[in-house]
Amino acid sequence: MSSINRRAFLFHSASAVVGSTVAAEALGREPPGEDPEPSNQLRMLIEVHKAAYSSFGEALNKIGGDSSDSARASREEERALLAICSYAAIGEGDRLAKARYLLEVEARGELDLAEHMQAVLRSTMCK
Repeated sequence: MSSINRRAFLFHSASAVVGSTVAAEALGREPPGEDPEPSNQLRMLIEVHKAAYSSFGEALNKIGGDSSDSARASREEERALLAICSYAAIGEGDRLAKARYLLEVEARGELDLAEHMQAVLRSTMCK
């Protein structure tokens, strides 16, 4: 027979939740299960990239479109993506949002330039 009963189990579980919440607050993080919000600056960068990506897709799909239009849209999309890659996350919300967004982009096979990886790595270095 186990020496741990239901009451002891619930007490230890509750203690673990309280302890992790206190530890998270002490570290300036959100309690488990709650994602902190990203900064307005990172949100703006992501929205700019989404718009540039959409414009690039439209330029590629435009029948009879000028190749210079798609080249310009491609450069704008790349610049917007590099801005996200190089953005130095200022908090937990930024780190999570940046990582999630870049993982989505990478899943489409579009985080493929050496500059992307270099920018991401440089953004993690202390200034």
